[in-house]
Amino acid sequence: QLAWTKNFLVLTLLEDVATKLVVLREGSWEPVEAFGELPAQATVSVIDTASERDDEIWLVSTSATQPATLWYGQVGNPLTEVRRAPALFDSEGMETRQHWATSADGTRIPYRITGRFDAGASAETTTATPTPNPAPTLVHAYGGFEVSLVPQYSAIRGLTWLERGGYFVEANLRGGGEFGPTWHSSVVKTERMRVYEDHQAVLRDLVERGYCTREQLGVRGGSNGGLLTAVCLTSYPELVGAVVSQVPLADMMRYHKLSAGASWMAEYGNPDDPTERAAIAQYSPVQRVVKREQRAYPPALITTSTRDDRVHPAHARSLAWLLEEAGQPVDYHENTEGGHAGAADNSQVAFVEALISTWLWNKLK
Repeated sequence: QLAWTKNFLVLTLLEDVATKLVVLREGSWEPVEAFGELPAQATVSVIDTASERDDEIWLVSTSATQPATLWYGQVGNPLTEVRRAPALFDSEGMETRQHWATSADGTRIPYRITGRFDAGASAETTTATPTPNPAPTLVHAYGGFEVSLVPQYSAIRGLTWLERGGYFVEANLRGGGEFGPTWHSSVVKTERMRVYEDHQAVLRDLVERGYCTREQLGVRGGSNGGLLTAVCLTSYPELVGAVVSQVPLADMMRYHKLSAGASWMAEYGNPDDPTERAAIAQYSPVQRVVKREQRAYPPALITTSTRDDRVHPAHARSLAWLLEEAGQPVDYHENTEGGHAGAADNSQVAFVEALISTWLWNKLK
């Protein structure tokens, strides 16, 4: 994003998945020290400027622990906090750290973890230093369609997970847009397995650093993120203690024949092409379900909506049915309303979120 004041150009950049503001003086285009230190691990946006009058600027910031906050200032002077949205959960003592896991091909994958950490645990360590306070840890990721997962405030996450003592992780897997178009394009079609290798790297890194045990580690995702967690369940189940897969793609051999699936072939590939079909077969969850005697899966919760017009509910139904037939532990919820969101109004959102959080706390203890 870019914005003008009377004498300066303000560039809003994404650097290591957090906002960085670069201010250039008009004419010489030399960078200047503009506002002092911005909130760490936050998303900051320029709301408005007085571009014809002076160098006045208005910003808004948000993070995992800070609700939307309005800032005012003049370029070259410290910002002043004007107003902050009400806090909807108790974030006292919470912080967000960023770590980097190393994927199978050597690519470094960033992730943010938020919670109340023991004072003895180092936020800056680059090695697997155990923290004295392991806790139930929930990992959310997406890894597709150039969607960037940036810091943001969530009352639901705070109330159902962070306030109760859990750690919440947002993983920036390849397939997103956090580091430009190549971060996405390098893992489409026949290279899709790299997304799941990134996911595994983050899961292992969390346990190695001591934030949680394998039994305390849960994963959650929806849509393409639901595919991600379903792949986790059927391809590397030994890394986690519980899996939530919401409105997921799951039958990737036939996804292009269901609802809007054909429009996603640039992302996943064409199952009718032999080369691309072979790549899809490496991870398609429905085709990889095995009996519990062969390989034990952790408990899974599968959710969908009867009226999902983007990802057909047949994906979730097939996965849940096959898991039950295989003797694997599975719970299933299908809302009759709500489309691809899985809920049609606030009361349904509240029900689904309460269902998921209660289920996770029971499984991860």
